[in-house]
Amino acid sequence: MTLIYRPVSYIERLNLSEIFQMPQPLEVELGAGDGSFLIQWAKANPNHNFLAVERLLGRIRKIERKANRAGLTNVRLLRIEASYFLEYLLPRKSVTALHVYFPDPWPKRKHRRKRLVNEAFVQSCSRALAPGGAVYLRTDDADYLAQMQSVFKGFSPLEPPSELASIRTDFERGFQERGVPTFIAAFRC
Repeated sequence: MTLIYRPVSYIERLNLSEIFQMPQPLEVELGAGDGSFLIQWAKANPNHNFLAVERLLGRIRKIERKANRAGLTNVRLLRIEASYFLEYLLPRKSVTALHVYFPDPWPKRKHRRKRLVNEAFVQSCSRALAPGGAVYLRTDDADYLAQMQSVFKGFSPLEPPSELASIRTDFERGFQERGVPTFIAAFRC
């Protein structure tokens, strides 16, 4: 069974009941990478639906294979650019949690405007999140962490649940093996 969802329209908001069989709380991972986080978290939370958003087709196919092997029925995948998806396709007030782990830090000062997490991203998050919804962020770049914390000033800081914080992404495992520190931030709408 294909878990990859292909929208009928890329200019109208998604109808979540067409994507998921069961109406359950929705969590979205933007930039799902190889799906290592999403698959583990979806297994641990069968009473939630999960949508993995990833731009690269090879990664989407890899996540699909993993989810099918795990027998997950609460996972769907969408190949699209994250900020466009968040702003234009995700229904308003539909998401209980957004996960953004290790987005490209664009470390050079002249490239920082390309970062995913910025003021416009925060506005899109506030429109997509259900009341009480949360955004969970991770990065290996201390400067990016500071930017994340500054742009989410209208949100309440949140301590991520220990079971969530214990699940590592593929990038995070690589950083840990090399001794690179990683940072976690979380905010409630």
